[in-house]
Amino acid sequence: MKNIFIVLLSIAFVATSCQSEKKPEKEKIVIGGKKKSTSPEFELGKKLFKGKGNCYSCHRVDKKSIGPSVIEIMKIYKEENGDIIGFLRQKKDPIVDPDNYAVMKTNFIRLEKFTDEELKAIELYMNEVVAK
Repeated sequence: MKNIFIVLLSIAFVATSCQSEKKPEKEKIVIGGKKKSTSPEFELGKKLFKGKGNCYSCHRVDKKSIGPSVIEIMKIYKEENGDIIGFLRQKKDPIVDPDNYAVMKTNFIRLEKFTDEELKAIELYMNEVVAK
């Protein structure tokens, strides 16, 4: 009985260890009813938006919170051909809810430490989550 157990255990070990390693597929997310693959840049933007950037504390994707929703922000930036990275770098005037600019301005200290790549990733994330 002990020998059968050892044989079965050995077969199970060999069967699982000989499988080739598969590359993980890109995560699929549902946006506007369509599945889209996420990219490393998207994931970086999402991580920064919800983490280090603390954007999520004031901005929800689809509803106003303390600040306007991501959908509203990106809609206005698209319509106005705005430069959201320029705004986040404090080089462009606010075009979305300028009356609350003073509240947003307190967060710019955090954003000063972001690289251009990180800000582009946040912009990509914001564009992708509202794309339909």
